[in-house]
Amino acid sequence: MSEITCPLCTMDDVLEHNSKYECMVCGHEWEKEVIEEEEATGPRVVKDAFGNILQDGDIVQMIKDKKLTGTSKVLKSGMKSKPIRIQEDGDHEISCKMDGLSIGLKAMFVKKVNP
Repeated sequence: MSEITCPLCTMDDVLEHNSKYECMVCGHEWEKEVIEEEEATGPRVVKDAFGNILQDGDIVQMIKDKKLTGTSKVLKSGMKSKPIRIQEDGDHEISCKMDGLSIGLKAMFVKKVNP
């Protein structure tokens, strides 16, 4: 049986519907309480292509060639960045400098470099 009990007869023979519960014993119906998950208020957790957690100040290395949109420059595989900053919102998780340019990158294109 379910762990939900009827508020009227306290029996646990309860049917679950999309938006309500129904007691099979007394026929009482009541609305489901929607429990919303609390949003994470902590800092964004960003992982590189290999699952290592990145933090502000880490140095990353490109794992594949990536052409920069709107320019003729290409970030080559193996190119290292200056210390990075983790972005709290947006599509690109990392803000860094590579090849003299300030760019935003997705973490799936880099790996963490151990000092």
